[in-house]
Amino acid sequence: MGFHRNKVEYSRRVEVDSQRLLLQARRITKSFPGVKALTGVDFTVRRGEVHALMGENGAGKSTLIKVLTGVYRRDGGEMMIEGQPVDPHSPQEAEALGISTVYQEVNLIPYLSVAENICLGRQQTRLGFINWKQMRQRAQKALGRLGIQIDVNEPVANYSIAIQQLVAIARALDIDAKLLILDEPTSSLDEGEVDRLFHILRQLKAQGLGIVFVTHFLDQVYAVSDRITVLRNGAFVGEYEVAGLPRIELISKMMGKELSEADFSRTRASRALERKKPLVELHGMGRRGSIQPIDLDLNAGEILGLAGLLGSGRTETARLIFGIDRHDCGRMQFEGKEVSIRSPRDAMTQRFGYCPEDRKVEAIIPNLSVRENIALALQASRGWTRSIPRERQLELADRFIRALNIRTPSPEQPIRLLSGGNQQKVILARWLASNPRLLLLDEPTRGIDVGAKLEIEKLMQTLTSEGMAILFISSDLEETVRNSHRVAVLRDRRKVAELRGDEITEHHIMHAIAKMEEAA
Repeated sequence: MGFHRNKVEYSRRVEVDSQRLLLQARRITKSFPGVKALTGVDFTVRRGEVHALMGENGAGKSTLIKVLTGVYRRDGGEMMIEGQPVDPHSPQEAEALGISTVYQEVNLIPYLSVAENICLGRQQTRLGFINWKQMRQRAQKALGRLGIQIDVNEPVANYSIAIQQLVAIARALDIDAKLLILDEPTSSLDEGEVDRLFHILRQLKAQGLGIVFVTHFLDQVYAVSDRITVLRNGAFVGEYEVAGLPRIELISKMMGKELSEADFSRTRASRALERKKPLVELHGMGRRGSIQPIDLDLNAGEILGLAGLLGSGRTETARLIFGIDRHDCGRMQFEGKEVSIRSPRDAMTQRFGYCPEDRKVEAIIPNLSVRENIALALQASRGWTRSIPRERQLELADRFIRALNIRTPSPEQPIRLLSGGNQQKVILARWLASNPRLLLLDEPTRGIDVGAKLEIEKLMQTLTSEGMAILFISSDLEETVRNSHRVAVLRDRRKVAELRGDEITEHHIMHAIAKMEEAA
């Protein structure tokens, strides 16, 4: 009797769940020249749920979204909306099917009104003229679904980023969207604005919308999501109910590392517990919408690792220290004296160097030679009126080509023709030529071969033995553990732990990332 009752109850749950199915994507594949971006990915979204799409950089999240929204055509697999097969060839076709997307960068025209932005491309006309009254009514109706009352005649630029984000969502709702995809919608919002957005998402969920939520913030995933789909390296890892997936398991699935695989006994010479005199100190430094106020010491002769998931604030911290982004709270001390770093030029004056994560976009000058790229930072610190003689540039280039084993046929070779690993070495040489006291390295070994990676790691140890301070950012936990004297762990734009000595293990880092706030 009990078995029969359980079987009937299970059948009812299956039937109810099938009635709620909104989007079903099965065995989705997508390839680009030399790259398999998606391999047999499954993704299911139900009506009235917030479904988080999680994965580290390169997991395939953006590619999957672009396939769902018609930006890319899938190579294989099937896709259904409300049980009907669909194959959107463009974002316009996806919108006609009820799929609407709001991207991380608010895609609005700042000097058009709120109403014009919401109805852009879909304005109703009468005798060849835009029906302005009808447009305003549509905009007010779309905003009304979000509980927002603002003047729709005002230029959207007059409103805060948070309101602009809501206007972008209202534009998505104006097409009677069934499925709303939000790509990093909270990246520029403060805590109060995030709470307001989540209140609105819960309202939309209650109205029966299916919502796909793409974010790197774990606290936010657990605050608003019902289910999670995890991708890794373009493959489907699994779909999970949030209530049944502990944070540590989510992180393990995203990173592809089980805690049992962590090397608890990993130790390294020179990982001493003695406290050294800080070279650079951050006291409550932060930037609204970027990184929460952070305290951080960078010591001469040490590598400080920054660990955390993508979006945790690692790069934002480095950009703050180097003056690319200006802090709006806190202060910095250099050798015990307060300094103001308001630009990269100020940072270079204090002999800071910075190798950014995206070397191709933010670091190399592709059409300049190896020689010119190496001399660039030193020349900038001298000013363009005191040019470095070509002979001196060649001397520098030859010295660092030998020291770093940069494989190039000539110092005059355009840097774009070098391999990724050798380009990275040239960027390191650029800063080493300026004799820095502090070197900020953001993913310095990403995309390079094993040999080049080991050479860079060996170079970091040599530089710290000579007294340099290094801030080291890597998504590879094993690499962070192997190279760091101390590790600061970030989560959701906050520093949540600092590890020393034998505490520096993958196990402890992952637990620090996953640990819920004490108030919870």
